[in-house]
Amino acid sequence: MKAIVLKEAGNVENLEYVELKKTTINDGEVLIKVKAISINPVDVKSRAGKGVYGRIKTENPLILGWDISGIVEETKSSDFKVGDEVFGMVNFPGHGKAYAEYVAVPANQLALKPKNISFEDAAASTLVALTAYQALVHNANIQEGQNVLVHAASGGVGHITVQIAKYLGAQVTGTSSAKNKDFVLSLGADSHIDYHGFDWKSAGRTFDFVLDTIGAENIDHSLEVTKEGGSIISIPTGLNEEVTAKAEAKGVKGYFILVQSSGEDMKQIASLLESGVVKPHVSKVFPFEQMREAHLEQETGRTVGKIVVTL
Repeated sequence: MKAIVLKEAGNVENLEYVELKKTTINDGEVLIKVKAISINPVDVKSRAGKGVYGRIKTENPLILGWDISGIVEETKSSDFKVGDEVFGMVNFPGHGKAYAEYVAVPANQLALKPKNISFEDAAASTLVALTAYQALVHNANIQEGQNVLVHAASGGVGHITVQIAKYLGAQVTGTSSAKNKDFVLSLGADSHIDYHGFDWKSAGRTFDFVLDTIGAENIDHSLEVTKEGGSIISIPTGLNEEVTAKAEAKGVKGYFILVQSSGEDMKQIASLLESGVVKPHVSKVFPFEQMREAHLEQETGRTVGKIVVTL
């Protein structure tokens, strides 16, 4: 089978195209013939030796990637049959091995792909949608009428978070550059903040929940606008002791989450996709042979929505 291995942490030249023996499956797994792969910031960070590289660096061969959609080719699970079209996030934050023609996946990490969406859109609705869903539903427990702030609302996680938060009945504000304002509002956001030069200290503390997908000083900005008793989830950098102490001093709960593979949550996401509540935005599609180019595009940090690679 075709695959891309990471020879060692570094630049995109370290992504090497190889032919490997076709993957086999164990009990409870299904073998997926991959149709589309979604690229995330964690792919780029892990390739460079950050992200989850430390967890998987001893794997041989080391194959990056977690987000897939495709067709069941073999099964050792009663949950799916050969020919089923499925999608999911594989073994995150472990070794997903998604940059390959065939991927072995625990059946309990998958859901059936809705018939009304493409393989590209399905792949784009895995890690980012799981992150948004788990943050809003399992962690923040968003309730109707609450005020939610979504940073980087035009990005992968952000643009899905806006849509799910609106579905849950929240009043949603999204941040982005001015050029992406119309896109953020088209997602259903009630208002928009251009983060360039915005005076967070004078904004007033108005949000029940803030999802920070940027990190660094943005966490401090978030604290300025979170209500007492509110909460902040920061995804990319987590919350160090100093930031946690600042949050506590302001009566705010600040914490970090790491998205987890979950077939049950994928089923909920499939339902939202099928009903049109969630619509992923795929900005660019690359063929498998251009995985390096896909990484470079993701690395710019200016992606609107998602980048997808097809086989």
